[in-house]
Amino acid sequence: MKHLISCAYNFDNCCVELKFNDGSMIAIDTIAVENEVADNMYQRSELDYLIYNAPLEYADLILNGDPEAYLKAVTEYKPLD
Repeated sequence: MKHLISCAYNFDNCCVELKFNDGSMIAIDTIAVENEVADNMYQRSELDYLIYNAPLEYADLILNGDPEAYLKAVTEYKPLD
């Protein structure tokens, strides 16, 4: 069974990288994820917050969760009138 050794955001390639004890690695392209799931700047901001402040939770959301449902639940979008 694989065990996670580290999870961090890599500024050089804009990826959240997960490294496992067997030498394998997963790199999540954060720009591609934002382009796929974020509909507005508020949702992009929420994803950016997770990327910089909680990369492990971000990786779990992207790999195991439903990012669209999460973003709809946590972001408030109030258009200007």
